[in-house]
Amino acid sequence: MPLSNAQDYPVWINAGIFLAAAVLVWIAGTRLTHALDAITRKTGWGQAFVGMLLLGGITSLPEIANAITSSWTGNPALAVNNLLGSASINILLLAVADAFIGRDAVTSAVARPSTLMMATLCMLVLITVAAAITVTDTLVMGVGIWSIAIFGLSIGAFGLSVGYNDRAPWVVKDAEPETEDEVEEEKVTASMRSLVITSAITGAIIFIAGYALAQTGDALAEQTGIGQGMVGFALIGLSTSMPELSSIIAALRLKRYEMAFGQVLGTNFVNLSLILLADGVFSGGPVINELSRFESVSALLGAVLIGVFLIGLLERRNPTVMKMGWDSLAVMILFAGGLAVLYAVE
Repeated sequence: MPLSNAQDYPVWINAGIFLAAAVLVWIAGTRLTHALDAITRKTGWGQAFVGMLLLGGITSLPEIANAITSSWTGNPALAVNNLLGSASINILLLAVADAFIGRDAVTSAVARPSTLMMATLCMLVLITVAAAITVTDTLVMGVGIWSIAIFGLSIGAFGLSVGYNDRAPWVVKDAEPETEDEVEEEKVTASMRSLVITSAITGAIIFIAGYALAQTGDALAEQTGIGQGMVGFALIGLSTSMPELSSIIAALRLKRYEMAFGQVLGTNFVNLSLILLADGVFSGGPVINELSRFESVSALLGAVLIGVFLIGLLERRNPTVMKMGWDSLAVMILFAGGLAVLYAVE
């Protein structure tokens, strides 16, 4: 049963595949987070680094599959809408997880300079995407100049964030270090080899199941008559963000707040860099020229949502409403408003 022909299957079959793939992604994402957390404690790597580089990279595998498939079949706008939708939805999922995990505002527990750097740079990349759509693009060696610039900016921001904790000229004075008891409780008995194997297997599951989510999600959208822009942004964006949701919740339950933020922002860096991949696979010209104000608004919505959390990270206060921070509530409200605006401009 090739998923490339999912549009030919009945709705109930696509829905069943979609749900089964979502369950697999959830289980694999949770296991992956635990394995990477153990690797963090064994190696001494920072939570933000592991979240951004390893967890963020692996959970972007469904977006990679969808970017290649959609662009190859002549629908690059669907690929980019998925990438931009995931960027906003990942931030939304962090807010949703904040509402279900613990009683403190999640931003009150994050104190590393690298997280602030990642948030700021991610906003700049998203704003650059919106600017590129407004200006339009020109081909150079088969890909657009703006696509190359966005890729370079995403990777450069990724690299600048790595190790920023050690380079930062400031520290948070009231950050609470781990106690000896907490460290004692976190001893890891699994070998590094078994942890790496677990990470590789769960990553493969996420890639395969993520591909199934993207294909059946696209088919369900066409079969139900939802607009293409909203399909890529909301439905496929949500389906390919399932690994992020499970890993965010797992990280917050482990009280790995830096890892959760690093994973979300790291995933966004990877996703935005994939615009170049979509451009390289698409044969009809610069991908940026296939986009419209819908995608421009999508990119700006992601930047606004990150900006709200950045304010919470800088404030580091702990007022809550309905067991979540006020910044998380603001993100939910703004996301809902953003969906209404996107529906109006499509």
